[in-house]
Amino acid sequence: MIKRTKLYMDTVVEITVIEKSNQYIEQKINRAFDAFRRVEDACSRFSPDSELMLACKHAHKPVAISPYLFQPLNFALEIAKLTDGVFDPTIGTLMEQHGFNRHYLTGERTHSAFDESVTYRDIILNEQDRTLLLRKPLTIDVGAVAKGFAIDLAASELKDLEGFVVNAGGDLFAGGVDEHGHPWKIGIQHPLLKNQIIQTIEISNEAICTSGSYERKSENITNMHHLIHPKTKQSPHDWISCSVIAPFAMMADAFSTATFLLGFENGKRFIQQEEMKAILITPGLEIHTLGGVRCSD
Repeated sequence: MIKRTKLYMDTVVEITVIEKSNQYIEQKINRAFDAFRRVEDACSRFSPDSELMLACKHAHKPVAISPYLFQPLNFALEIAKLTDGVFDPTIGTLMEQHGFNRHYLTGERTHSAFDESVTYRDIILNEQDRTLLLRKPLTIDVGAVAKGFAIDLAASELKDLEGFVVNAGGDLFAGGVDEHGHPWKIGIQHPLLKNQIIQTIEISNEAICTSGSYERKSENITNMHHLIHPKTKQSPHDWISCSVIAPFAMMADAFSTATFLLGFENGKRFIQQEEMKAILITPGLEIHTLGGVRCSD
């Protein structure tokens, strides 16, 4: 078994492959890591020279963008429509106001002008010529889809292997089987006890991503964490952890965030309506398992 780790997107990315090391396998692993670099270069809100932030400087005119930005942003807009704007990639400036604007490597902070009237409807994507048009000055945040997108690209590089896991800080895709020929056993972190597992599931050729209020809290505002409802401008507290299992990591990534933001009843209804699988945990550690998740003893 091979394990390799690198740091991207403020996250330790670990790639596990059950095959023995050889030049072919190492090349595939390197290409998988390179997917994270490409997505970070395109989608980072914290780097002023990222493709995303350069595009955000040019409101009112179309800007050609690469597939590494176009695809996750397009998916984010689809989820925004599906949730009537509860999930909204124009949340970037509000995130900055609440202190979520420090680059994880340099420590530098980003700053943008704020317009309370902006919504996802102010982002226009043209699929024919792959351009982005902003109707108003705004800051896009694709943090709820970009990591999942990078995981999917990395998994695509490894898909012909017998078994592998691409794990980016607990958000992951598990391909094939483990070294014993069984589905992968994946532990979900206990939201209050960092080094413990609250639930273990079994998956194969699926992704699981978790959105939780326990990881990133605002330096500026009490009871504010990085999951902010774009309409109320507040952090919801119905859930403490929302984990979604899906065929693709970008889908699991976006749906876990949307479910958290939608709250208790609407979040559960959202998962059921979209026929997804999820493990949702309340602040009182009440666990709601939806969609036939396969749990392990």
